[in-house]
Amino acid sequence: MNRRTSYKLKQLGIITAIWLVVGFFIPLYDRLALFTTNAIAPSPKYTIAEAVIINMGAALIGAMIGGSLLVFYVNVKFRDKSYGYTIATVLISFLAVIAIVNIVLRVFGIPSDPLRILKNCMIWGVIVAITQLFLQINNKFGQGVFWNILRGKYNTPKEESRIFMFLDLNSSTTIAEMLGDKKYHAFLKDIFTDITNPILDNKGEIYQYVGDEVIVAWKYNDGIQDSKCVQCFFDIKYHLQQLNSKYMRRYGLAPTFKAGIHCGKVVAGEVGIIKRDITYSGDVLNTTSRIQNMCKEFNEEIIVSGDLAASLRLAGNIAVQTLGSIKLKGKQKEMQLVALKSIIV
Repeated sequence: MNRRTSYKLKQLGIITAIWLVVGFFIPLYDRLALFTTNAIAPSPKYTIAEAVIINMGAALIGAMIGGSLLVFYVNVKFRDKSYGYTIATVLISFLAVIAIVNIVLRVFGIPSDPLRILKNCMIWGVIVAITQLFLQINNKFGQGVFWNILRGKYNTPKEESRIFMFLDLNSSTTIAEMLGDKKYHAFLKDIFTDITNPILDNKGEIYQYVGDEVIVAWKYNDGIQDSKCVQCFFDIKYHLQQLNSKYMRRYGLAPTFKAGIHCGKVVAGEVGIIKRDITYSGDVLNTTSRIQNMCKEFNEEIIVSGDLAASLRLAGNIAVQTLGSIKLKGKQKEMQLVALKSIIV
């Protein structure tokens, strides 16, 4: 199972758990309403246990069908659409899910009260809309970032070991002049969409988009494991090569990248008031940027620091070339740099 599928299943699991909790509390609220002084007495056949089972069962069926629809279809097919557009699609699908749930309940001999169905449609309509909103917000922030902000994980800055890759589009200025602003934006949008899956599959996190550059981060152990931080670059390269015909047809050129990779300690913390974000600060990021700049000078596509290279167990199809100890711009000490090449193109 790749990481994309695992992440989506995790989202579906969270949705299912929350919807089951909602399904549990709805009959509890109904019971409180039934036994107020102004309420009509409940049916003699009414039991709270039966109501809980029915509501939680309906919530489970709804999560399996509706939640899967949200996670695996709506937020994949319509990820470039507005929230309003996705909500309209979701609400139409939601009505179909409600119909399916009621059919299932009838099959099991559970009677359907029109007023109860209307009430549940209103409640679950709000729940589904909020769920879709949170899914889109989470996608905008990036995997896990929104949740970390909600639970205040980085309210107090924390030191972490991270690996960073600065991935930069080759000849970006020339391409921008050739395509024009609007078409160049579409070009970057296509690229950033196409490279997302190779990054996720290699346990990377998209930290920032900076113009035509993408900054990818790994937890240290994740990036070291099977040299995923390096394999990620070659997977991106291979994936874009497979899409050459698409880019040639749309833009008349095929994108290529250069990259610098480095590791070390950073401080992760939450910043901002109006627009909150979790940022990394430390010399590692500056150094990684300088390493990436050396790709042009040495005419290499990927350069990693000697410290990182020493920790990696590179695959046999990756050739290693030591560039020597280099004094990077703005740095006092020299740093060992290593260039990597894929033997199989």
